Amino acid sequence: MRPSGWSNTSAPYIRPRRDGEPDAWTEEAAQGGRVGTNELREVGEIPAPPGIARDLNLEDEQQVVVRRRIVLLDGTPIELADSYYPVSIAGGTPLAHPGKIRGGAVKLLAELGYRAYKVEETVSARPATTDERDLLKLDATDWVLELRRVTRDRAGTPYESTVMTMVASGRELRYEYEEG
Repeated sequence: MRPSGWSNTSAPYIRPRRDGEPDAWTEEAAQGGRVGTNELREVGEIPAPPGIARDLNLEDEQQVVVRRRIVLLDGTPIELADSYYPVSIAGGTPLAHPGKIRGGAVKLLAELGYRAYKVEETVSARPATTDERDLLKLDATDWVLELRRVTRDRAGTPYESTVMTMVASGRELRYEYEEG
């Protein structure tokens, strides 16, 4: 089953959640009468890939904390989401440890002093790789959308780079942001 006509916006994903508020994905899916979940695939420190190093103003191969997730809609994988953080920000925090983060990563980052002020997103389409086809249960000819998001604080410091690889079929991206 594909996410036929699925539309999503980035704004709720960069706003810290209030205590007791569901995560943005769970809430968004529920608004459409669906169940949105995600599974953590990997957490750890790795050398920054070149594009991530560039996004975060780091030297190539400098260590970053990565959190890799698979996003599910009604139990069906629809997205791979890999978030990267400088070790100077995420090291020693729950971001660097396996498991769910109470209130979510955005709330934790806000508590650490990092709130989204400027968000840059780039979307491209390409054929899925073999690994992506396996994880997302795609056919050999399927394409994916890749959304890269770099989040900066008011001082212009990039503190998160996320690469989302999405099932393209039936997907619509909508952009809106209102500070407040």
